[in-house]
Amino acid sequence: MVVCGDDALAHRIAAELRDVYRERVTLVMPSAREPHRPRIPPSLRGLGRASALLGRVTAAVARTSLLPSDAPGAGDGVPPEETVRILESAEADDATLIEAGVPGAEALALVYDDDETNIHAALRARRLNPRLRLVIRLYNRKLGQHVEALLDQAAAVAAETDPADAEWIDASTTVLSDADTVAPALAATAVAGTSKVIEADGLLLRAVERGPDAPGRVTGAQLCTLALLSPSADEPGDGHPESHHRGASRGDDGPVMLPGEGAVAVAREAGGSRVVLETVTYGGRQVRPRALRGRGAPLGSLFSARLRWSIAGIVGAVLALAVAATLTTGEPPLRAAYLSLLDLFAINDPAVEEPLARKILQLLSGLTGLLLLPVLIAAVLEALGTFRSAAALRRPPRGLSGHVVLLGLGKVGTRVLARLHELGIPVVCVEADPEARGIPLARRLRVPVVLGDVTDEGVLEAAKIERARTLLALTSVDSTNLEAALYARSLTPRLRVTLRLFDDRFATAVYRTLRAAHPRALTRSRSVTFLAAPAFAGALMGRQILGAIPVERRVLLVARVEARGHPELSGRTVAEVLRPGRLRVLAVDTSAPDDAAPDAAPAEPDGTEREPARLVHELGDTYRLRPQDRVLLAATREGLGDLLGRRPAASGIRQD
Repeated sequence: MVVCGDDALAHRIAAELRDVYRERVTLVMPSAREPHRPRIPPSLRGLGRASALLGRVTAAVARTSLLPSDAPGAGDGVPPEETVRILESAEADDATLIEAGVPGAEALALVYDDDETNIHAALRARRLNPRLRLVIRLYNRKLGQHVEALLDQAAAVAAETDPADAEWIDASTTVLSDADTVAPALAATAVAGTSKVIEADGLLLRAVERGPDAPGRVTGAQLCTLALLSPSADEPGDGHPESHHRGASRGDDGPVMLPGEGAVAVAREAGGSRVVLETVTYGGRQVRPRALRGRGAPLGSLFSARLRWSIAGIVGAVLALAVAATLTTGEPPLRAAYLSLLDLFAINDPAVEEPLARKILQLLSGLTGLLLLPVLIAAVLEALGTFRSAAALRRPPRGLSGHVVLLGLGKVGTRVLARLHELGIPVVCVEADPEARGIPLARRLRVPVVLGDVTDEGVLEAAKIERARTLLALTSVDSTNLEAALYARSLTPRLRVTLRLFDDRFATAVYRTLRAAHPRALTRSRSVTFLAAPAFAGALMGRQILGAIPVERRVLLVARVEARGHPELSGRTVAEVLRPGRLRVLAVDTSAPDDAAPDAAPAEPDGTEREPARLVHELGDTYRLRPQDRVLLAATREGLGDLLGRRPAASGIRQD
């Protein structure tokens, strides 16, 4: 794997590939000492090129957080071929790409901060290696779609000249943006309190450890047992399988991956710990506000309290006049009310020849009619304003609680809002700019929005922060996010807070301070690069790979594969696909129709909600997979390599 970049994202991707996927990585960047700002002067561009093969963690690599001290492989005898090679170069030109080994590499990630630089490097890399898997970081999504189609077409033309290699090489091009990759992890913190969640076909999956006696708190349905932990990995952890890296290094026997039902039953009787996979669901209470159908204006806000009292007073006056007319003139009640209304609207004949009581009542009705005119005008104007505001932006309903307060509707905030809405989680947005990118989406989804600067007093209170479940501070200003978090904590000390911070070291310092100040409250302070790196690393492994679950010193891959073209899946039942120790079906996307075209990939609807995949226990072991079904799998490297028909020597998929 080759990673080219000029900021902290490149370091994080290299760390993810090295630590989780155990891949050999060449990291190309202007300076290996500074992860955020390249320090090579312009006069030395193209001249200061040096490479070094590291056997262990050097000081320069440690400063860039490539290998934390508690990461698997740090100081535990990792062979030299599993290390990171660092190549310093100001530009990703042809000479640099050749020296980095791109002509023989399996995948290349281009994560420079400039779109033009990434596109130029991608075109060079595709020319040097047509079978290369490319992952490109682009902010312009429309341009990214065209570039992706162009590079995929170039790979397809090259595959026609070499059909033997085209059968097993995934020469795909994936264009990612920070907003798209960070959104699932940030949404996961609002649901499960952690970003260690894999998003797949409308499902949120989380791997947690379950001991023999304490089942723990389950926030969703338990799918299966992923692994049986080795006896040496029974030291206390934090509930996530990553907490057992140190314990695993002392044991002789590793974990049992994807065990069968018999092995799981034996492990339970023996009192062993295991790693289970759960679906994560939102546990908060959602209150549906009472609203008018179609327009969405709450009844309580259609007319103000003062206007309602004015209308009630006029109605009472009309009733009093009708009663007085009945008592003084002897008219029936209905006729008396009718005459009073005619006098009120000044369309009755003058009571010149009528008794004095009738004349007085007509004058009083006319006076009441004069008072009614401004009230009617005010009611019309106020109703129009209420409907206009309701059609544009909604206000938080009165009974709302257990919701998520989303601060910032920029590129990242917009994607997080869309994801939270798909999960059915109540959201209240806070945005200072009425022309922000996410305002039209919030208007279309009918999500409550509070317009105002979060640093102003009363803005968070208007968002019902005292009854909220989570605060997601996702603006582009670190100080604003921190100020909002501190103020929210002063109002609600137990509030779950997630901050979006650009500087990784600043994020670490903020997290430690908030954790020490509020030990009983959940705090997540992550940089964008920290959250985006797993998605980029998964794309480097192939389009099928959705994520990785570390278990002690081994790893399980979560992949999405279409059954068509795989005899091990198409036409077989779920029970027949199960291969203990290698492969297990988790869920199946059955939304494709039965008459789907053989070569048509399942289309992702734009702007519409997609039905989530159906879990295995919903389908049953006897369900027979159709060719158009998309199957969600948990597999070892060896099992996934056998299924996809890849060559371990060339594809980088090594056996466990």
